Amino acid sequence: MRRTVALVMGISAVLALTSAAGAAVLGGGAPPAARPEDTRSMITAVQDAEQVAAPTAGAGAGAVAPVTAMGGEDASPHRTGRAEAGRVESAHAVLGYLDADRSTTLRYPGAEYVKVHFSQLLLLPGDYLTVSDPKRTEVHRIDGDAVGSVLGNAGRWAMSVTGDTALVELHSSDLDLLGLGATVAKLGVVIDKVSRGHTEPERAAASASYQKAKRAQARTGREETICGSDQKADAVCYRTTEPVVYRRAKAVARMLIGGVELCTAWRVGPRNLLLTNNHCVADKSETSDVEVWFNYQCAECGGYDVFRPTKVWLSELITTDKTLDFSLFSVTDFPLVEKFGYLELDLRRPAKGEELYIPQHPAGAPAMVAISSDRDRAGNCAVESNDYDGYADDTDISYYCDTEGGSSGSPVLSRRTNKVIALHHFGGCPNSGVRMELVAKKLGALL
Repeated sequence: MRRTVALVMGISAVLALTSAAGAAVLGGGAPPAARPEDTRSMITAVQDAEQVAAPTAGAGAGAVAPVTAMGGEDASPHRTGRAEAGRVESAHAVLGYLDADRSTTLRYPGAEYVKVHFSQLLLLPGDYLTVSDPKRTEVHRIDGDAVGSVLGNAGRWAMSVTGDTALVELHSSDLDLLGLGATVAKLGVVIDKVSRGHTEPERAAASASYQKAKRAQARTGREETICGSDQKADAVCYRTTEPVVYRRAKAVARMLIGGVELCTAWRVGPRNLLLTNNHCVADKSETSDVEVWFNYQCAECGGYDVFRPTKVWLSELITTDKTLDFSLFSVTDFPLVEKFGYLELDLRRPAKGEELYIPQHPAGAPAMVAISSDRDRAGNCAVESNDYDGYADDTDISYYCDTEGGSSGSPVLSRRTNKVIALHHFGGCPNSGVRMELVAKKLGALL
């Protein structure tokens, strides 16, 4: 009885807000404008760090009919240094109470991931949504947002689901609604669009388009570049031959920015701190929809199966610097990613010829390492210049380690110390990274 009374009071409060704002009945009229917000109430399920992802190609028998995308729209132009990850598709699905659907399946054959956007989140107290893959091995929870929905600023992205299919379900208790059925019908959820990862053909086309754009910008000397033949290899290829390199790569994460763009980040030190480039995340207005994927790597050297990544949100942008091109931030659910380890800093100017390696997510690919180079005499990528110019004079080191769009923000490690000696940010053959002792001096006591 107490629960029923509490729920009725909660419903009354929501309905009062709805009436005051003149909100449209669910499914009728234009949905509220979609805008990102800083506060989330999403819970990411713990993923097995060694579980191989095997999402099904589509919904199984008896599943809800898929929602058909109503046309497509290209992603907004991405900033220099970010790689394109996917595109935004218009969609329309309504979940609600009484006779409304309680679940829906969104499928985009061949897509790398599916990320759902909600324009309305009016739920009864205690009720919630889950977004998952069809087998429910990856499950993300979303609570309602009555005030945001009514005021028209409830636009919220869910955490992406790996694979080409997302199952959205409304979880609610069976209640005696005390004759409130007509008004409860105004509550519910509206899905208005989906961000989904590229299919293989689209990924190839995007890569070709990216490289063409970079060639057109070559006069700037700052295009991220594969120098000579591509010498990068899957991180797992070094598991037995270079175990220290493999372990260091575990601390490196893929960033999915705004659902459609990519960079790389990494844990710096044992606390909840990560580094990437300023040109990846520059101000707090960009932090409301940034996913950070750990353990996104191939299960076998040269293989196709990948481990299901552990995903967390960017939590706080702590500080950033445009000249040294770094951003320091924290993540939500930090205990989920502590097990992947962290990197230490090498606070010195490296010697010319000192050998290097770069764990990275080039073009958003599963973790790879650039350690060999056919542009260096010894066959190992090394410091080409230790007084190279970045955004300011003498801030960088240069090297011929191979990188691509999406590698921005990667750590450059010395093979002598296995510590981070630079923060990769530019290409052009040679490519370059900001010297870490300059970044650390700027960060001071924050580290």
